[in-house]
Amino acid sequence: MSAIRAIHVGRRQLGMDEEDARDLYERVTGKRSLKLMNVSEQNAVVQELRNKGFTKSINPSAKKLQGQYAPKLQALWIALWNMGAVRQRDDAALLAFVKRQTGVDHTRFLHHSQDARKAIEALKSWLQREGVDWNQGKHKPVWMMVDGYRIAIAQWWKLHQDENNPYQGFGAFVRDQTGRDFQAIATNGEWIPVMNALGQQIRSAK
Repeated sequence: MSAIRAIHVGRRQLGMDEEDARDLYERVTGKRSLKLMNVSEQNAVVQELRNKGFTKSINPSAKKLQGQYAPKLQALWIALWNMGAVRQRDDAALLAFVKRQTGVDHTRFLHHSQDARKAIEALKSWLQREGVDWNQGKHKPVWMMVDGYRIAIAQWWKLHQDENNPYQGFGAFVRDQTGRDFQAIATNGEWIPVMNALGQQIRSAK
């Protein structure tokens, strides 16, 4: 598998949208486009994706997720997997869910926003039942509005809710995974290693 193909597979597996992916490219290589990178830089991006949880190749004959709504749907599905709410992370399970919600067989056929919204809102409602707070609020700081933070803090709560101070240690954990304070993280892509690490803990606890 070429480095570029591996990057695209890794992005899909991690549920990264275009902007988050370009932020990662720039952080690793200083370049926001794969076409501008040499092979060594592309391989460095592959390694960074592996560090964030990209662990396996996808069968090239398998049906791939396509369509403008696919990254959002996949990101929400993986979030549910990391919350311990679904048993299967793979695309086939997500496609079955999308079909139940919309009657559409594949994300590449989701051309109408109202159909996509049905599936997206159903996934978000499911995550809300798992503890994710989607409330926008009028006075919340920007970092609290990032979906990755909302999901990660709900995961942390699920793991530590029985403790006297359930949020103690969250900041240190985020720094261990990202090298940054959580208040400084402004993109969903940077929350991926945190969500994946917490997801492993949740699944292990089950």
